Amino acid sequence: MQGFVTFIKKNKQFTVFAILAILVILVAVLAPVIAPQDPYASELKNALQAPSSEHWFGTDKLGRDIFSRVIYGARTSLTSALLLVVIIFVLGTLLGILAGYFGGWVDMVIMRISDMMVSFPGMVLAIAVAGILGASTKNAVIAIAAVSWTKYARLARSLVLKIRHKDYVYAAVVTGSKTGYILYKYMLPNVMTTLIVTAATDIGSMMLELAGLSFLGFGAQAPTAEWGLMLNEGRAYMQYAPWMMLYPGLAILIVVVVFNLLGDSLRDVLDVRDE
Repeated sequence: MQGFVTFIKKNKQFTVFAILAILVILVAVLAPVIAPQDPYASELKNALQAPSSEHWFGTDKLGRDIFSRVIYGARTSLTSALLLVVIIFVLGTLLGILAGYFGGWVDMVIMRISDMMVSFPGMVLAIAVAGILGASTKNAVIAIAAVSWTKYARLARSLVLKIRHKDYVYAAVVTGSKTGYILYKYMLPNVMTTLIVTAATDIGSMMLELAGLSFLGFGAQAPTAEWGLMLNEGRAYMQYAPWMMLYPGLAILIVVVVFNLLGDSLRDVLDVRDE
């Protein structure tokens, strides 16, 4: 307990943003409890009502409660962003470690594919992939994952190359250690810290990209409560009902800032330095 209190005192910034991130996650998990109304219940007689005591964030064009939709949107947007980060983290780390350790044609194939991906603007390529696959949240995650894993692969590869020719790695090979054991025991631990910090920082940016695809019509589809889609729905009513865009936009801003600052403070806690 004393060690936990000492950690909090030493890392106050990380503690604050970790608590805020946990609160955001709790909002997503407890959406059915927190939301005062059904986010999908339409009442046209209540369409485009301004914020009031009954509808804290107002209503949309179909009379749906925007506060409830923003709360449920946290579940959709955050789940999609976290799933996306996990996919690109696992895929990029695995391919990067393999490329760095084995070298040769394995490295050449993986890095050439990576070069092909980064030669196009990421968002443009994601839109193309999402357009081919069809508009949905799942396909938006796949589209962004297809163009975002390269950063993790390159980073993991560069970190593995730093230790690939260390004496203790050669000693493990000479003593008969299997390749899988070497990758797990020596390569993976050396890349995890940096990549975890990168992943924590990327949660906010991945959420922005998913919201961008939904805003453009390539992500979540109606009537899903998703912040990017809500921005798109409110765009046509910006002059008459600005609250339709204001509150989903604020939700995106707050969550992105929280996770970006959490990633920065996590870097300080883990003491990751560029070499």
